[in-house]
Amino acid sequence: MRFLHPELLWLLTLLPVLALLRGRRGAAPALLFSTTAIAATLASARKYQPGKLLASLKLLVIACLILALARPQLGNTTTEIEASGIDIMLAVDVSGSMEAMDFTLQGKTANRLQVVKAVVADFIADRPNDRIGLLAFSVRPYLISPLTLDHHWLQKRLEALTVGMIEDGTAIGSAIGVGVSRLHEQESKSRILILLTDGMNNAGKVPPAAAAEAARTLEIKVYTIGAGTRGVARTPVVDPYGRKVLANVRVDIDERSLQQIAALTGARYYRATDTASLERIYQEINAMETTTRTSKHFEHYRELYPLLIVVALLLLAGELLLRRRFLP
Repeated sequence: MRFLHPELLWLLTLLPVLALLRGRRGAAPALLFSTTAIAATLASARKYQPGKLLASLKLLVIACLILALARPQLGNTTTEIEASGIDIMLAVDVSGSMEAMDFTLQGKTANRLQVVKAVVADFIADRPNDRIGLLAFSVRPYLISPLTLDHHWLQKRLEALTVGMIEDGTAIGSAIGVGVSRLHEQESKSRILILLTDGMNNAGKVPPAAAAEAARTLEIKVYTIGAGTRGVARTPVVDPYGRKVLANVRVDIDERSLQQIAALTGARYYRATDTASLERIYQEINAMETTTRTSKHFEHYRELYPLLIVVALLLLAGELLLRRRFLP
């Protein structure tokens, strides 16, 4: 329910003032009795005060009229959103090298996957009108979420990504193939795949170049991102005694292959060497791949002021009847 003129509701605050003023108006009535026995008899009789009841009815009438003037309305509003969104498949490398500690998160050292999940979560939040899917890959691709508009559920699935959830390896070609296949199943004006990896293709049966050719044929852009510092990075490894220790491991990303994939499909290749550059990359892709949105607003409300006027008239009629009956 809403009030069309809510500013008039403040008039209701005057009702207690009116009641107080009426209670103080006039001198107290007095009667003379020849004997106190008469007063005692009257005191023991049941008291009835029609004056107070009539005053209360008047105040209720005024309250109903004020509410009627404020125009209460009962109903609802509906907004229909027509979005011409983009279908986006996010492919994220979850191989063992994604544990390398060469990024930062909230001022603290973090591994690559932790930072990627935080940045991708922001990217998803910025695109409420797009169907977005999530694909994890290492030795083989694994569909975490199909294309969906339920981004709350998608965010939960993203948070569940961990290194080691699939056997180790890097199947870039297979990941592109599965992502392109999922995008091709849906009808959309625009379809893109954003693939992030920190290594070289060393697994899977689909060569990256062949997967890129398929994407180009289906008019699907493949943005590629190489994640990792240049040179060496501190990475957890298992020593000869079975202990997990940090060691300097060379960062080896097949940038040439990733550049070719992006260029072949009409997209771009990016290199993220730290958290800030990774954030800028996803922001740039977000700005380039825009969506259109139109909305229609519908309102349907039923006026309640006629009901309040009827109630006020009934109360007024009751007040007049009581006045004629009990007062001279």
